[in-house]
Amino acid sequence: MSPNATADAVMLPASGGALVVRITAPPEDGKANDAVLRLLAKALARPASSLELVRGATTRNKLIRLTARS
Repeated sequence: MSPNATADAVMLPASGGALVVRITAPPEDGKANDAVLRLLAKALARPASSLELVRGATTRNKLIRLTARS
């Protein structure tokens, strides 16, 4: 994750790498984490409630769980 970017973007990984997510939100008070979840939900055409931040709330590397639609 790259907070304070000039534009929001989800970049596909190089072979075997992790997704790179760039967001304009600042990394304070959970704003960047919320922006990441909203951006990924939009990219996946899923409701934001179907994504959950499992690990990495205070780091650049995140583990996000995608749940089934209800």
